[in-house]
Amino acid sequence: MNNFSVCVFLSLVIAAHANPITTASNSIDDDVVQNYLKRFYDLGMESESSGLFKTSQLQLKLKEMQQFFGLRVTGKMDSETLEVMKKPRCGVPDMAAYTTFGDHKWPTNKLTYRIENYTPDMPAAEVDSALAKALQIWAKVTPLRFTRIYTGTADIMISFASREHGDGYPFDGPGGTLAHAFAPSSGIGGDAHFDEDETFTFGTTAGYNLFLVAAHEFGHSLGMGHSADPGALMNPVYIYRDPDSFILPQDDVKGIQSIYGPNPDTVDPEPTAPPTPNACDPKLTLDAVTSMRGELIFFKGSFFWRSYPLKPNPEQHLIKSFWPDAPENIDAAYEDPETQQVFLFKGQKVWALYGYDLVKGYPKSLSSMGLPDTVKMVTAVLSDPEAGKTLFFVGEDYYSYDDTQKAMDRGYPKAVADGFPGMSGKVTAAIHFRGFAYLYSGPIMFEYSLRSRRLFRVLKTSYLLNC
Repeated sequence: MNNFSVCVFLSLVIAAHANPITTASNSIDDDVVQNYLKRFYDLGMESESSGLFKTSQLQLKLKEMQQFFGLRVTGKMDSETLEVMKKPRCGVPDMAAYTTFGDHKWPTNKLTYRIENYTPDMPAAEVDSALAKALQIWAKVTPLRFTRIYTGTADIMISFASREHGDGYPFDGPGGTLAHAFAPSSGIGGDAHFDEDETFTFGTTAGYNLFLVAAHEFGHSLGMGHSADPGALMNPVYIYRDPDSFILPQDDVKGIQSIYGPNPDTVDPEPTAPPTPNACDPKLTLDAVTSMRGELIFFKGSFFWRSYPLKPNPEQHLIKSFWPDAPENIDAAYEDPETQQVFLFKGQKVWALYGYDLVKGYPKSLSSMGLPDTVKMVTAVLSDPEAGKTLFFVGEDYYSYDDTQKAMDRGYPKAVADGFPGMSGKVTAAIHFRGFAYLYSGPIMFEYSLRSRRLFRVLKTSYLLNC
């Protein structure tokens, strides 16, 4: 592998279902597919004359690409795969997991950097601050130390440029490549270039946050490759995260320390981000579960899994990659079968999603759902479309809302143990699925008949996640 790493962050396509490409697909789409796989997955079809060989190689490389991005691994082109290919992305070949650039690392822990020019998008002081902070997130967990110089050649030369800028890897204008960096080596090695045709910002969700882009790029400058972990900074997806509270994810810490070792000066360990949750962890406790247009959505911390009938294993994503303005660490969620809106609950607020858009006018107060003002949070919500009811769980009690009358039923709250005999503990999540009600309590869930409220089985939380 050469020592060049283009980092262009990919905005994942949000699609409830991936539909097969029809005969309406044109030759432009075919070119996109082949060029993409040639560039990023080493598809070498041009030298072969056998149509059968071309087809088998195409399917193999499609599977590799689909596997990396958590798509349905079929080896066949579909709309979701094609849309991902059409999005701006990173220029190095994709990896199946965290990797570094082989033997590319700096021979010293004392590195210099120089800012050659500035973007007009931000005041120079903000650029200085964002870039210094981006380097420091790596210094906090390693022996690496960075010193800024103002003249001469630094180990990491930083510049803003447009289109062709002298390194053989031209930028492509607005909306494409955000930046690229070179792995450690002499000459251009370690240098980071930012596409001036993009809009960089200091602390807002508009444009691209320079700190986040630079932190990823400097990972490449230090020898880091890409990670398939959706929560990792070195994942090729650009996702806005609050720079003021940003903590380097554990996958990135593990990766950089495998190259340079831990920070020897740390007396008190730096705070670490929670690890990316594992769907098959026997101790897994979910924040919430809901349906969404035929899919099942499982929330945990800042992540969620998507599970739908045509894909045996769930896809894992960051909540912010789909819904930038939605809350994380939610309390409950459910889908209204009539409006197909999905409601997310956190504290005394509720958000509404329609597909992958946040409904205007939200968040609203918890009382807007018909709950009394005395309820300060809900721990789970269960939709029962056959009975026309929505059940709101508040610890070991629950309320019943009549979807037809648009009002709370009288006589509530009631004890969960009375409405669902055999249930023990606080209900932490709930879902109606294939005629059954699944009530979660920590790492286990209880399977009930919705009609008879008869308890059938007690299962692990991961049961519906196909573990």
